[in-house]
Amino acid sequence: MRAQQAAPGATGHLDRQFQAAVAQYESGRLAEAATALETLLRETPESFEVHELLGLVYAAQSQYSNASPHLEKAVRLKPGSASGRMNLAINLVQLGKLQSAEAEFKEALELEPMSYDANHNLGELYVRSGKITAATPYLEQAQRIDPTAYDNGYDLALALIVSNRLADARQLLQNLLKQKDSAELHNLLAEVEEKEGKFVAAANEYEVAAHLDPSEGNLFDWGSELLLHRTLDPAITVFEKAAERYPNSPRIAIGLGIAYYSRGNYDDAVKSLLHAADLSPADPRVYPFLSRAYDSSPSQAAEVIARFRRFAEQQPKNGRAQYYYAMSLWKGKRTQDSSLDLTQIVTLLKKSIALDPSMPEAHLQLGNLHSEQGKYVDSIPEYQRALELNPDLADAHYRLAQAYVRTGDKDRAQEQIQVYQKLREQHLADLDKQRAEVRQFVYAAKDAQPARQ
Repeated sequence: MRAQQAAPGATGHLDRQFQAAVAQYESGRLAEAATALETLLRETPESFEVHELLGLVYAAQSQYSNASPHLEKAVRLKPGSASGRMNLAINLVQLGKLQSAEAEFKEALELEPMSYDANHNLGELYVRSGKITAATPYLEQAQRIDPTAYDNGYDLALALIVSNRLADARQLLQNLLKQKDSAELHNLLAEVEEKEGKFVAAANEYEVAAHLDPSEGNLFDWGSELLLHRTLDPAITVFEKAAERYPNSPRIAIGLGIAYYSRGNYDDAVKSLLHAADLSPADPRVYPFLSRAYDSSPSQAAEVIARFRRFAEQQPKNGRAQYYYAMSLWKGKRTQDSSLDLTQIVTLLKKSIALDPSMPEAHLQLGNLHSEQGKYVDSIPEYQRALELNPDLADAHYRLAQAYVRTGDKDRAQEQIQVYQKLREQHLADLDKQRAEVRQFVYAAKDAQPARQ
């Protein structure tokens, strides 16, 4: 926000008072400036300059509600002032009145079409509102007016990436990097390369960003890019270093756990995922990976079961939480006692289905449990429901075939075996699902981080 330097009245006395207030404002002595301007306003109640500066002083103290009437009064006194409308619009944004702010920015732009501030601020407002298509032309105009403006260039690059104008985004980022070699620009350039399928170039840009600024976000992005494309040993190295630097980051711990699991280091994977679960017990992202790692490394059964129990108790209405708890108990007890009582596990699986009927895994496992008890007739509807929800669930076809054999329906059993074999030939297997889940975690973890200020 900018203050006018003109005097508010005709007398030298009033002008000196105003200039003193301007000096106080510019030197950060905001409380003194506010007091002086409130006094001055009693003598010049219709002064555009005093109202505007007083509004700016209050805004600088984050007193946006106090600033608003003065900035509004300034605009009424001088409706042709582009800067006055701009200052009001910026304050309205702080108050969350985005529609009113948009109108004021547009008025300022009509008054000064070649104003960098007016174009940039209106474009930034649209970005903040998620209206990327509307934002882009204003940000582009601001960039033409001032090609050296870093903040506008960054916002425009983001808009171009979201709009899938990747060649334009790359060119802009390369130009900006000539002016300022910053980590965040390399990170954005990496995103461009990733979207164009240039994975090696993307990993290199993420690496440069992480070396320039080894922030939690930059290290996560670098490690995740390596993990997504199964460059596993380097991914582990990056995540291990990130975990040392940021031991309280749940997503770093999850990323390290996934990298360990993908590399076959199952015990280490479980340890890292247990740590992630302790860092953020309510975060649902960790539990699918912990469940899978636990399947391959049941030696830490007691600790894993305790985490799933806590998750289920904290989220009693979450069907997937109940499912994971059931499976952890089943896995843990099978390794300890072959004659275990399955009643609790059946109860939890049925509860998970009642809470979330659309979960094929719960139906599959309930069918498996019935089969283990010799209740093949009861298992068949569970397998059938699992396949209604996910026809590509290869294991459900195989298990259903076995159940049909046990109940004497050999023709249907053969049909299911044929489907199972076809799915296996098409590689619709766990590995494909695991890779999809890793991608989903990585993209969700990036999207969940706060936007650049």
